[in-house]
Amino acid sequence: MKKILFLLCFAFAFLSLQAQEWQQLFNGKNLQGWKQLSGTATYTVRDKTIVGIAATGKENSFLATKKNYSDFILEFEFKTEGINSGVQLRSHQNKKLYGGHVYGYQFEIDPAPRAWTGGIYDEARRMWLYRMTSNEPARTAYHDGWNSARVEAFGPRIRTWVNGIECANLIDDADKEGFIALQVHLVGKADEGKQICWRNIRILTKDVEKYLTPDTHAAPEVNNIPNTLTDYEKEQGWMLLWDGKTTEGWRSARSESFPEKGWNIHDGILTVEPADGGESTNGGDIITRKTYKNFILKVDFKITKGANSGIKYFVDPEMNKGAGSAIGCEFQILDDQNHPDAKLGVKGNRTQGSLYDLIPSKNGVWDTYNIEGFNTAMIVVKDNHVEHWLNGTKILEYERNNQMWNALVAYSKYRDWPNFGNAKEGYILLQDHGNEVSFRNIKIKELE
Repeated sequence: MKKILFLLCFAFAFLSLQAQEWQQLFNGKNLQGWKQLSGTATYTVRDKTIVGIAATGKENSFLATKKNYSDFILEFEFKTEGINSGVQLRSHQNKKLYGGHVYGYQFEIDPAPRAWTGGIYDEARRMWLYRMTSNEPARTAYHDGWNSARVEAFGPRIRTWVNGIECANLIDDADKEGFIALQVHLVGKADEGKQICWRNIRILTKDVEKYLTPDTHAAPEVNNIPNTLTDYEKEQGWMLLWDGKTTEGWRSARSESFPEKGWNIHDGILTVEPADGGESTNGGDIITRKTYKNFILKVDFKITKGANSGIKYFVDPEMNKGAGSAIGCEFQILDDQNHPDAKLGVKGNRTQGSLYDLIPSKNGVWDTYNIEGFNTAMIVVKDNHVEHWLNGTKILEYERNNQMWNALVAYSKYRDWPNFGNAKEGYILLQDHGNEVSFRNIKIKELE
């Protein structure tokens, strides 16, 4: 009986595969159906393989399909001689946008030690959308030689696989359709002539939903649509701290109402307006109307040149009734290159992502930081253990309510505030430091 059931299952699976109407994007003979859009790399066909030969130049090279695609399942094989590359998805080129460069989603091919193959990059636009720090186990999926890749793009969800291992699970609604393109990254003289190869490139565009891989969340879901929660996020207990439209849930740190000036809401973005660079001298800080104890907090933020701000937690608005900001532990938001505060403090403890004036953030993550766009701060609090994360990378952690913590506080600007940082719970605060800084996608998951 078991043998019969196995044969039936195999037969159904075989028929299902037969029913999938795959189209070959590459005929194995020439580049018919493709066109080169930019760059100085050379594309040729050899042994049923598209070979991209790297060259120096001013921009990346792209060999693009002449057709656009919307919902699809894409499969291909690739190998590289150690140079960075990628495959564009739902991409575009417009002489009036992004300097005329090709832009859009990119399936990353990253043979470097960072090992982010299978991640999703937004070429020439927003940079990283799905960093492989979100899915550490999948960083081992890539290997030297030929690799297999699968991409499922359906509606706002894009999922990727490398050698059968799920790498990315992104929700993003920037592009609904566009071309597919093979990237050869521009290189320096030392890498000129190195190759990136693709073969067995095929696409399925009919009945796509029917053939999507069931989502087991092997790759953690990253929701990049601002001020929204997916069904999965709701199931996991996430809540929006800001609705993207109103001031509901927030008030001034100095009163029960929201500031009448100094803050504005536009296109789903909450912005503290520029003033004199002073601490809470314009609209002032805003805090949640509820206190929080154990939680995971995520906030997208974007700075302007020379800006200073912060995200505070364990805030007690009654602690400081005088000038300046409300008192609490602070995830520092700062333009390290152009604000003098970065050079003050002790060993960098006033730089981006630091626990302000107490613990510096770790180096090594700034290649993924978007100085011109939004970045994601995450704060994790579980009793006395606290972590700061930036764009999916942990940049510091500490324990509070102990002798070492109290000694650290005693040598900081918080020494005069009784029992600083040891409260069981407190408000969450967005700081007005007199510089323009924007926030969005503010969400929280309370922990037991």
